[in-house]
Amino acid sequence: MSQGWSRRKQAILLMIAAATLWSTAGVASRHLQSAAGFEIVFWRSLFAGIFVAGLMLHQYGRGFASRLKLMGSTGAVSGLMWAIMYSCFMTALTLTTVANTSVMESLAPLLTALLSWLVLKERIPVASWIAIALAGCGMGWMFAGNLSVTDSRGVLGMLVALGIPLASSVNMILLKRRSHTVDLIPAVFLGGTFSALAMLPLSLPFQASMQDVLILGALGFFQLGLPCSLMVKASAHLKAHEVALLALLEVLLAPLWAWLGAGEVPATATLAGGALVLAALVGNEIRTLRQKHT
Repeated sequence: MSQGWSRRKQAILLMIAAATLWSTAGVASRHLQSAAGFEIVFWRSLFAGIFVAGLMLHQYGRGFASRLKLMGSTGAVSGLMWAIMYSCFMTALTLTTVANTSVMESLAPLLTALLSWLVLKERIPVASWIAIALAGCGMGWMFAGNLSVTDSRGVLGMLVALGIPLASSVNMILLKRRSHTVDLIPAVFLGGTFSALAMLPLSLPFQASMQDVLILGALGFFQLGLPCSLMVKASAHLKAHEVALLALLEVLLAPLWAWLGAGEVPATATLAGGALVLAALVGNEIRTLRQKHT
C-alpha cells in the first residue's frame, strides 16, 4: 500500500475525530447555568486560542512568534475565516433556529466543491457531486420539520448563518493552496483571538458561573482548538470537498450525544435524514477507495 494512501486513511480518521469533537457542543451547552449568546462565543474562542497557543509553544518554543509571521497574509485571512465561523454560529443561533442554522451550514460541501473547481481547477468527480447533493437532501430531511422563517429577524439569522459555509469554503481553499508549504495551525490561534476580541464588548457584563467557564474552557480546548487543528492536518491529504463532506458528521452526531447525554430523543425524520447523509459520506469514501486500488 502506498505511503500516500496510508496518509489519506490517517487524514480520514483525523476528520472523523474532528467532527466527533465538534459535535459535542450541543450536549455540553445543556449544562450551562447562566452564560448565553455572545459570552459563550467569547469564552469558547478565548480558550480555543489558549489551547492552540499551548500546542505551538510546546512544538516550537521560542519560535512561536516566527511561525505566525511565516504564515503571512494567507494565515491572517485563514484566521479571519476561523473567527467568522466561530462567531457566526452562535450569533445565528441568537437570531434564528438551530435547524435553520444547520441547513445553512450544510451548504459548505457544495460551496467548497465550486470554489475548488473554479480556483484550484480540481476535477470534481460526478459521484462526488451526487454525494454532495444526497448529503444536502439528507440535511434538509433531518431538519425540515423545524425550519421556519417568520420575520425579518429569522431572515437575518439565516444570512448570518450563511457566513459559516462561505468562510469554511474560503478557508478550505487557502488550506489546500498553502498547507503543503506553510503550517497553518497557527491560523486557528488567530481565529480564536480575533473572535474573542470581537465578542468581548458584546459579552459584557459577564454572567457565566464558574461551572460555565469550566465547561466553555473544555469546549474551547477539545471542541474547537483540537478538532480545528486536526482538520488543518487532514486537509493536506484530502480534497477540499471531501473535508467539507466529512465535516457534516458533526451534524449527524450532535443529536446522538443529545439523546445519550441529555435525554433528547431524535425525531424519525432526523434519523432518516441522518442515514441518507451517512450513506452519502460512506459511499463517497468507498468509491475513492476502490479507485485507488484499480
